[in-house]
Amino acid sequence: MLKRVFVAPDPGRTRLRFAARAVLGIGLAVAVCGAAGHSLPGAVTGGLAALLALFTVMDPTVRGQLVTTVLLPVAGLPVLAVAAGLHDHPVARDLAFLAVVGVGVYARRWGPRGHSLGVFAFMTFFVAQFLHTTTGQLAEVSAAVLLSVLSAAVVRFGAWCYERRLPAAAAPAVLGGGGLDRVTTRQAVQATAGAGFALVVGQMVSGERWYWAVGATWWVFVNTASRGETLVRGFRRVLGTVLGIGVAALVVVPLHGAALPTAVLVAVCVFGIFYTAAVSYTWMMLWVTLLATALYGLLGVLAPGVHGVPGFPGVPGLLALRLGETAVGALGAWLAVLFVLPVTTHAVTDAWIQRALRCVHACTAEAAARLAGTAGADPAPRVAELEQLLGRVRLSVAPLVHPLNPVRGRKRRARQVLALLDDCAREIRGLVAVAADPEASHDERLAAACHRVELAVEALIDDGADTAPRVAPAHPRPTAAEAALTHLHALEHALAELATPLRAPSGSPLVGA
Repeated sequence: MLKRVFVAPDPGRTRLRFAARAVLGIGLAVAVCGAAGHSLPGAVTGGLAALLALFTVMDPTVRGQLVTTVLLPVAGLPVLAVAAGLHDHPVARDLAFLAVVGVGVYARRWGPRGHSLGVFAFMTFFVAQFLHTTTGQLAEVSAAVLLSVLSAAVVRFGAWCYERRLPAAAAPAVLGGGGLDRVTTRQAVQATAGAGFALVVGQMVSGERWYWAVGATWWVFVNTASRGETLVRGFRRVLGTVLGIGVAALVVVPLHGAALPTAVLVAVCVFGIFYTAAVSYTWMMLWVTLLATALYGLLGVLAPGVHGVPGFPGVPGLLALRLGETAVGALGAWLAVLFVLPVTTHAVTDAWIQRALRCVHACTAEAAARLAGTAGADPAPRVAELEQLLGRVRLSVAPLVHPLNPVRGRKRRARQVLALLDDCAREIRGLVAVAADPEASHDERLAAACHRVELAVEALIDDGADTAPRVAPAHPRPTAAEAALTHLHALEHALAELATPLRAPSGSPLVGA
C-alpha cells in the first residue's frame, strides 16, 4: 500500500497539481468566508463545499466542468434548506435523507455531471447533520456555499486551469442496460436499502453521530458497480478509518483545537486526500479521518474526558464512535449488495472486458486509417477511452486480486487478463505513435493485420463462438521502418493469449458470481 502511493507514476505531475490546486482553492474559499464575517460553522461549510467542487467535478472538457460547477449550488442549496427545515423533525429528516441517497445514486446514469450533482446534494445534507444546521443559520450557510463554490471556480478555471493545456479526457464509462437491469438503478435501490440499515443501527449506536454510518454507506457505493467491488471498498474504508484514528490520536488530539496548527494540519489533509485518491482508497480514508478529526477539534468537541476509549485514555471516545459508525455503514453496504438486487462481479467484469476489447479494435481501425491517409482519422480519442475502460476493468477485477481472496486459480487468471490487456494497450499506444509520424506510409499488409485483429476481438467477445482466436502465423520480423506491423503482430498475439483465461471452464469462471 505504501508503494502504491509513493512510487505510483504521476505523468505530467497531474496528481501533484490536482492536490496543490485544491489546497489553494479551499484556502481561498475559507479566507473569503472569514472576510465576509461568517462564523466558524459557516467557514467549515464553505470549505467543504469548495472541496467537493474541486474533487467531484470530472467532466471530460473544461467547458463541461465549468457548467457542472455552476450547477452545484442548484443541486445543493434546496437540499440544504430541506435538511435545515427538518432539523427538529427526525422521522421526516431521515426519510428525506434516504430519498437524497437514492436520487443521488440514480443520477449517475447521466454520466459525470449526474454523479457530481448527486454527490454534492448528498454531502450538503450530510454537512447539515455534521454542523447541526437550523433554519436560523440557513442564510449564512447558503451564502458560504455560494462564495466557496465561486472561489473554487476562480482558482480552477482562472488562476490555475492546467487542464486547458492537456488533451480532452475521455468521459468516464458507464454501464448501460434498462430498468432493473441497469447497474445505476440497482445501485440506487441498494444504496437506499443499505443507508436505511445504517441509519437505524447508527442511531442505536449514537443518537447524535448516526449520520457517519449513512455517510460510510454512501461513499462505499461511489465508483463501484458490483458486489465484489463494494465489498473490497468497504473493507478499505474501515481499514483507512482505523489507521486514521491511530494517527489522529497521535497528531490531532495533542493540538487541543489550537487554530493555527490545526489549520496547517487541515491543509496537509486536503493535499493528502487529493493526492492519494487516484491510487489508494485506504490512504484517502486515512486523510479524510484526520480531516474530520481536525475539524471537530476546531469546533471544540474533541476531548478525551470521561468518554475516552478504555485502555487508551488519550483517545477520545468520539474517534472510537467514528470507527463503530463506519463499520455499521460498511456492513449496511455489504448486506445491500449481497441480498438486494445483487450485481455479480462476473457480469460486471465481463461487460467491461468486452467494451475494452471493442475499443482495442476501434483504436486499431483508426490508426490503420490514419496510416492509409484517410482524412480525419484520429485514434487519440479512442486511446483515451481505452485507458478509461482499462481503469474500470482493474476496478472490477480488484476483488479477485485482493490479498484476502483465497481462490488462487481465479486470482492467477485475473492477473493474467490484466497483464495481457496492458500488453494490448501498450501495443495500441505504440501503433498510434507510429501513425502520428507524418512520414509513415501505407503498407498493404496493414489491412490484413487489422483484419486479423478484428477477427480475434470478435472471437473473444462472441459468447457463442466455438473457436478461439488463433495466434497469427509467423511472419518475417518487421524492420524498423515497419514499426506499425510490429505493434499489430504483438497485439494479435496478446489477443490470442487472452482466450485461455477468458474461456476458462464453466465450473471455474474467471470471476465468481
